[in-house]
Amino acid sequence: MLTGGAGGRAVKRAFADLFGLGRLDAPAVAGRTDQWIFSEMVRRHDVTADAATYGRLREVYLMHLAREMRAPNPDKRVLPGVHLLLDALSARADVCLGLLTGNLAAGARIKLEHFDLWRYFGGGGFGDASLERTSLYYDAIAAVARATGVTFAPRDTVIVGDTPLDVAVALDTGARSLAVATGGYGAEDLREAGADAVLDDLSDLTQVLTALG
Repeated sequence: MLTGGAGGRAVKRAFADLFGLGRLDAPAVAGRTDQWIFSEMVRRHDVTADAATYGRLREVYLMHLAREMRAPNPDKRVLPGVHLLLDALSARADVCLGLLTGNLAAGARIKLEHFDLWRYFGGGGFGDASLERTSLYYDAIAAVARATGVTFAPRDTVIVGDTPLDVAVALDTGARSLAVATGGYGAEDLREAGADAVLDDLSDLTQVLTALG
């Protein structure tokens, strides 16, 4: 999905509110966890933040994110094939869907509910406490196992993502990966990162199911 930059604007406004910062030097965030983004912003702008400050930062960020997601934006949309794919997968007895995202859990829900996507997922791993994504993989498969009663091994899972960092999680854990060139990285970038399969988008359901195995 595309949020029209809602998350980035929400982060900047949260930092402006809490630290009085005007011009902000924002890091490249594709594939990063929200906690990493907050920590990197704190480091870059040389501000002091203890645990309580980070807690307040998350609250203010989520407030701004909800406002941003409600605001009209022509660049805000679900990408081709996503609803059709999720409908097809959720109807299968041999598939369990879970989220593996660097977003805060509440932030992921705000974004996904806006597009009627949250209902497809039985749990997941979220970026509330972790700076890096690999540990979230284990949170995700544990959450899906709790929801379904099915235990998963890495070889049973496929990570679908659009950044080299998503592919890296699969390589680190032994999962398979399907990379989609609908984000900021092209198909060749994703192949070079080591993805097991690469698609331009998810619009061809038969092609996607084949790539998923």
